[in-house]
Amino acid sequence: MNPVDTLRQAFSEHQAVISALEPLLPTIAQVAQEMRTCLARGGKILLMGNGGSAADSQHIAAEIVGRYKKERRGLPAIALTTDTSILTSVGNDYGFDFIFSRQVEALCTPADLVIGFSTSGNSKNVVRAIETALEIGAVTVSMTGGTGGKLAELCKFNLVMPSSDTPRIQEAHILIGHSLCDLVEAD
Repeated sequence: MNPVDTLRQAFSEHQAVISALEPLLPTIAQVAQEMRTCLARGGKILLMGNGGSAADSQHIAAEIVGRYKKERRGLPAIALTTDTSILTSVGNDYGFDFIFSRQVEALCTPADLVIGFSTSGNSKNVVRAIETALEIGAVTVSMTGGTGGKLAELCKFNLVMPSSDTPRIQEAHILIGHSLCDLVEAD
């Protein structure tokens, strides 16, 4: 396949996944309202994921803390993927499966909202962190793909992308993440 055909196919697949997000709109709106409620009651938003999903967590946390489109006060959000000392000490002392749950245990309160990104929905460290958030009583949200995996069984809100292709799932995640930020900032 020549490069233009490869690009055309990728763009076509992207557009198909984005078009298929329509059924998720009510849930996206509900998650945005939960985020607004969380922030209004003094809670914070905790986000996590591995690899590209770690980058997505950091990206959305930055939009919440900094700003998305509108000038406003900074809002509390933490990407649990950024503190290398915590990640490496917990990974070394407890194992990689605990790098997020230990942080949720330390930082999360019942007033908070926890978002787990996992293209498969089965990342053990994200699943374990969501289980910890549920024990604490926080609102839980999954951003997954495929069938939603184990996270879809656990979370209060599930945003399952209609694809099993990791790049297409991640592209949809960032669109939804931006949409959530837009709705959080809405008057």
